[in-house]
Amino acid sequence: MTHFGILCPAAIGHLNPMCALGRELQRRGHRVTLFHMPDVQTKVQKAGLEFYTIGEAEFPLGSLEPMYKNLGEMSGLPALRFTISWLEKETVMLFREVPEALSKVGIEALLVDQVTRAGGTIADFVNIPFVTVCNALLINREEAVPPYFTPWTNKQAWWFRKRNQVGNFLLDRLSLKIWDLVVNQRRRWNLPPYIKREDAAGKLAHICQLPAEFDFPRERLAKFFHYTGPLQDPSGLEPISSSTSFPFEKLNDQPLIFAALGTLQNRKEEIFETIAEACIGLDMQLVISLGQPERKESVPNLPGSPLVVAYAPQQQLISRSILTITHAGMNAVLAALSSGVPLVAIPITNEQPGIASRIAYTGAGEFVPLSGLTVHRLRDTIKRVLTEDSYKKNALRLQEAIQRAGGVSRAADIVEQAVSTGKPVLAQTRQ
Repeated sequence: MTHFGILCPAAIGHLNPMCALGRELQRRGHRVTLFHMPDVQTKVQKAGLEFYTIGEAEFPLGSLEPMYKNLGEMSGLPALRFTISWLEKETVMLFREVPEALSKVGIEALLVDQVTRAGGTIADFVNIPFVTVCNALLINREEAVPPYFTPWTNKQAWWFRKRNQVGNFLLDRLSLKIWDLVVNQRRRWNLPPYIKREDAAGKLAHICQLPAEFDFPRERLAKFFHYTGPLQDPSGLEPISSSTSFPFEKLNDQPLIFAALGTLQNRKEEIFETIAEACIGLDMQLVISLGQPERKESVPNLPGSPLVVAYAPQQQLISRSILTITHAGMNAVLAALSSGVPLVAIPITNEQPGIASRIAYTGAGEFVPLSGLTVHRLRDTIKRVLTEDSYKKNALRLQEAIQRAGGVSRAADIVEQAVSTGKPVLAQTRQ
């Protein structure tokens, strides 16, 4: 059996799928240890994985919540810059501490989040295999595919491709410091340089928790790229969740709309107010999760008397719903599609605009840009998605695609094959 290490960002949207995959590997007899800052330890251990603390100097206990609060009050490019700056600081720490930590614990293979750019170089340095996991929206580039942080749809005309080039150039400029850290570290460790940025993902297997049907058409994915669908615990429970209980007894017999903005971009109370007001008069029960499990103050009184909670068991609420209103975080969107529930998205920053554009592209819902968010526009969008049959039909179509994709079990199969053979695991069919 293999002792796996996990490297990923501290956000729940990355930790939950990675922990689900880790638990599946543990179920098969492997040992799994996640490496991260002190604030993550309790949550990871509750998920059933081993934990090894790193980054205590840069990220002492209690530093994560203020970071979440700052990010939750931002949107658009400022939030993207803030996220990249945080990842840059984390990259420096990973290069300094992780190689020794891996040796101490006896790690034999790594699972590396695609946005944890240091992971592949660290694996190369300590000479162990690694598999890349896309927990958020895949960042693989193609000329016809818009940059992940934009709400653009894919178009073939040359001027759309030129627009995509400009967007990717901006992204390169924003993330240049992280890439320079990787390039310079490989030079210090006498590792061969990467020819292109995509090389950082390695050549054994790339696992993406989208179903292929939810992505834009692709022509240049590696032969060892696998769309597995959501990395979710088979029980339907979220590996890392709050201990806060949800008042299920307050749910009534009305059709349910579930609204949440995730655990990061959730401090803009005006968005929750707009959602609440837009749902007035729909003859449905609205449940709003603030995504703040550690919230100490009382929840706000919002228009229309929705049921507002600090935190809710997302999958359980979505499975009861007829509509999900979301910030277009990957886990929330996949949770809705796994239950065949259509969506209305209000993307805020990072990869959320790219996910929202795929919601509209696949016909499983619509999105309202934050810059154009009004009560009237949101209410009209909600009514359209609820009343036109095509949205529900497309959500059910994607639900079937997710069920075919294989999920966490298929992902674990791929990981085991890649690590045991040391050879690329080729996709059975081109997706």
